[in-house]
Amino acid sequence: MSLSAAENAPLARGTAITDPDLLRKLDQSDALSIAHLLQPERNAGVPLTSDLLFASLPQLKQIPPAIDAEFDRYIAQHELASPSETIGVGEGFDVQLFDRANLKAANTRFVLAGIVNRMDRAYVSEESCGEIRLIYRLARFEAGNTATRLPMTFNLVMKARDARQTDANGKTITCAELARRWLDNGDWQGLIGSRTVPDDAMFDRIETNIQISIAPKSALHDFRSDYLLKVFRYDAATKTFVESTLENQIDRDRILADDALRRDFKAWLLAPAHLREFDRGTVLIPEQYLAKAAVAPTPAGLDASDLQPEFGMVRGEGKGEGNSDPVFTDDDVVGALKQAAARGITMENIRSVAGFQRRLNDVTCSGCHQIRGIGGFHFPGVDWLSDKATNSTIVPASPHFVGDQLRRRDILIAFAAGKHPDFSRGFASRPQTRGSRELAGTEYQDGWGAHCSLQNEGSGTPDKSFTSWTCAKGLTCQAAAASSRIGMCFIKTR
Repeated sequence: MSLSAAENAPLARGTAITDPDLLRKLDQSDALSIAHLLQPERNAGVPLTSDLLFASLPQLKQIPPAIDAEFDRYIAQHELASPSETIGVGEGFDVQLFDRANLKAANTRFVLAGIVNRMDRAYVSEESCGEIRLIYRLARFEAGNTATRLPMTFNLVMKARDARQTDANGKTITCAELARRWLDNGDWQGLIGSRTVPDDAMFDRIETNIQISIAPKSALHDFRSDYLLKVFRYDAATKTFVESTLENQIDRDRILADDALRRDFKAWLLAPAHLREFDRGTVLIPEQYLAKAAVAPTPAGLDASDLQPEFGMVRGEGKGEGNSDPVFTDDDVVGALKQAAARGITMENIRSVAGFQRRLNDVTCSGCHQIRGIGGFHFPGVDWLSDKATNSTIVPASPHFVGDQLRRRDILIAFAAGKHPDFSRGFASRPQTRGSRELAGTEYQDGWGAHCSLQNEGSGTPDKSFTSWTCAKGLTCQAAAASSRIGMCFIKTR
C-alpha cells in the first residue's frame, strides 16, 4: 500500500482536517486566520499580508527579531565552518538563504494548510485535554492571483479546551465531549472551541519552521538543506509570544561541554520513574537541559540513532565526534534498565542500549521526515493553492504522521468512552498498531520500505528492542544505510 492509498483510508478520522476544499473555505473566510484568532475583535475579512501581520499584532512582536538573531548566528557559524563557500540570498551563492524579506512583504501571507488534533498529548496537561494545532504555510501571491508556497510553516498551538469553557447550554465541555465531536467529524466550529472564555486562554505557543538554507550538490558538497525551528510560548501577563525552549530538544553541545550539567542530566533521565516515561514516549525533559533553537539538516539518512543531532550522547555504532566520551555509556544504560526491572518496571520499547539510543533520538528529533516536504512538523500541510504537486511538497504528511494515526485515534476513542487513555507510543520508525491490521503490508509496519531489524535475518544476535521489526511474506530485511541493526523491507532477490 502506498502513502496516498493509506491516506485515503479512514486513518485520520477525528485526528486531522486535511480536506482541501474545507481548508480553502476556512482560509478565504478569514475565520481561522492568525490575525482573527489573535484579535477576534477584528472583523473577519481579507487575511492580513505578512507586512501587516507582524506590524499590527503586538502579540507577535518578539518573533521577527528572534528569527533574525538565529539567522545571524547561522550565517556566522557557516562562514566559520565553510570559508570556501559563499552564503546569501539570490543567484551566485554556494548556499542559498531563505529570503527574510518574505516576512515583511505585501505579496506574501500565511495560508491555512491543515488542522491537527493532538489530544494524544493530554499527558502534558490533563486539564486542557491536549492540543489543537493550526498549521499555516507561507505563500507568495503574484499577479493573476497565482500563488507559490514558500518553505516556512507557522504552527499556532492551542489548548484543546480551557477549564472554564462551556457549550451553548452553559455546561462544561469535557475531554470526552471534545473527543466525540472530532470522531463524529462534526462542525469545525465545535472542534476549535468556544468564545465564552477569554480569547487568549486557549493560546499555548507558536512554532516556526523555516528552510533556512539550501546547498545544491556541487564539487564542494552533496545536496543539503537546513531547517531552523523556534518556539514562542504565550505569556498571558504581557499578552505576547515569548521565545522559549523546544520541548525535549536537548542542548547537546552545552551538555557535552559542562561536566556538572552532564552528570545532572544523566542522573535525571536514568532515574527509574523518568526512564519509564522515556520508554513510553511521554517524558518531559526539564528546561535547563533544552535548547531555544534547532537546525535540522536533510537528508539525515536512514538510521536516526547514528545521524541525528543527539549523536555522541550515547556510545553506539556511530563514527562521529563525541562518541569517545559520551554522556551515557553502555554500562550506564544496562545498569539503569536492571534497576528499573528490580522495581517492577516493565519496558515496552527500550530493552537494550540501542533501544535507549533510538528513543533518545526519537523524542528529541527536531526535523526528521521521509518526504520531499518541509521538515520538522511531519505535516507540511495540504497545498490547496495548486491542483498539482509542487517540487517541495508531494503529500501533506510524512509516513511518521500517517503511521501514528492508529495510536491517536485509539486515544480519542478512549477519551470518548470516558476512559483514561494509554498515551504511550512506540518508535517513530515502527509505530504502535494497537491490535489493528490497517497498516499490515504497508511501509509503516512490515511492507515494502518499512524499517526492520537486520539481525532478524541472521546478522548477529537479535537486539531485544527490535525483534518485532519483521517483514511481510515475500520481503526480506536488507541494509540501506551505514547501520548493522536497522534495514528496510525489500523484495527478495533470490
